[in-house]
Amino acid sequence: MAGKSKSVGKGLRFWQKNLALDLGTTNVSMYMPGRGLVLQEPSVVAISNGQVTVAGTEAHRMLGKAPANIKVVRPLWGGRIADFEAAKKMLEQFISRVLRRFPFLRLRLIVAVPYGLTQVEQRAVFSAAKRPGVKEIYFIEEPVAAAIGSGLPVTEPRGIFIINLGGGVTEIAVLSLGGIVLGSSLRLGGETVDEAIQRYLYRQYHLKVGLTTAEAAKRQAGYAVEPPGDLTYCFRGINMQHRLPEALEVHAAELTEVISPILEAIAGSVREIFEQIPPQLASDVIQDGIYLTGGGSLLNNLDLYFHRELNLPVHRVKEPLSCTVEGASQALRYLKYLEMQRG
Repeated sequence: MAGKSKSVGKGLRFWQKNLALDLGTTNVSMYMPGRGLVLQEPSVVAISNGQVTVAGTEAHRMLGKAPANIKVVRPLWGGRIADFEAAKKMLEQFISRVLRRFPFLRLRLIVAVPYGLTQVEQRAVFSAAKRPGVKEIYFIEEPVAAAIGSGLPVTEPRGIFIINLGGGVTEIAVLSLGGIVLGSSLRLGGETVDEAIQRYLYRQYHLKVGLTTAEAAKRQAGYAVEPPGDLTYCFRGINMQHRLPEALEVHAAELTEVISPILEAIAGSVREIFEQIPPQLASDVIQDGIYLTGGGSLLNNLDLYFHRELNLPVHRVKEPLSCTVEGASQALRYLKYLEMQRG
């Protein structure tokens, strides 16, 4: 991300702390060094009479269950801010919760944002985050933060290939010397898989299920390749043809077929990046392989799928769910090397 950075002065007092925020499509996470994860909430808000009433877990519980006068929405979608006002109110609530826990701290906030977030979207995040108690605000792109949090040598002159699979977006990036040399962003992620499973059941079996049911099936019986032959998942929903409740056993192999087109699209974008990668960095990637980060990387046998498709070593990082927010919390150590923007 372009933009000049200012170095952080020495001699910081004990009440000055870094707070990292990962602005994810599915979840918003906050991490404070020395204290760990201080907030993790679903990126969901409930709106009544045009006002955001609750955000996070409480709003997520209302999905598909709210009365007509309450609208439950996801302000972030596909790596973009879909509803600026709702996103602003959501972040205000989340940041205020953390500030109430640490009222005497002056915080430097490092926000991990999706690759390619526009200046308008960054300003919206800045506006929401600029609260009393927040001293400075920095932005770092998620692939860079994920690499830092995974212990990869992002500041060295060496190519690092990251596939960051989130809930609503997949980011593909080649990093070197603290920045993104090449990158692309696809509006495909874990939630895309959930929706594909939901559509398949309706089209194939006339069975209507919720997205939470589809997500649970993905976790338990979703395989990128080589699903166990005898593995099935019992879906419970409404048969729209008979208008009656139904429990349906579906083989894991069927879910693999549903997931396959989404993975093929991601693999295709990876190949496009390889067509543009400088030879020196390509040599590093061929030697070191590809690193998978984000919650979407937990799909069963996903590393095996990409290994077969791309003929490269593929590694799922140790902490794919938390590496981005942990990396953002560490980013100020590397401030002089990294491409960051200061709000």
